[in-house]
Amino acid sequence: MADFFEDLGKKISDIAGDIGKKAEETIEIEKLRSRMRSLKRANERDLMEIGRMVYDKFRDGEVVDFDYTKQCEEIEKRDEETEKCKEEISRIQGV
Repeated sequence: MADFFEDLGKKISDIAGDIGKKAEETIEIEKLRSRMRSLKRANERDLMEIGRMVYDKFRDGEVVDFDYTKQCEEIEKRDEETEKCKEEISRIQGV
């Protein structure tokens, strides 16, 4: 009878450990997804700003030039970070 309770205790402990690990993975994945949403919103904001800048130059009869390099570089950086987040999610999920 003691063996039964020892086995039961071990199984319960194993299950609790698995649940804890899954919870940690879920939390980490949600943090990464939140970061990705934040990066996407920042890119959308900069793209809108680029559009405003281009339109203002067009409206003022100016030639479009390289005034937008900083925003474009920031967008590229956030796109790269978003890809890293996706890769990390896949790693955590074991995909």
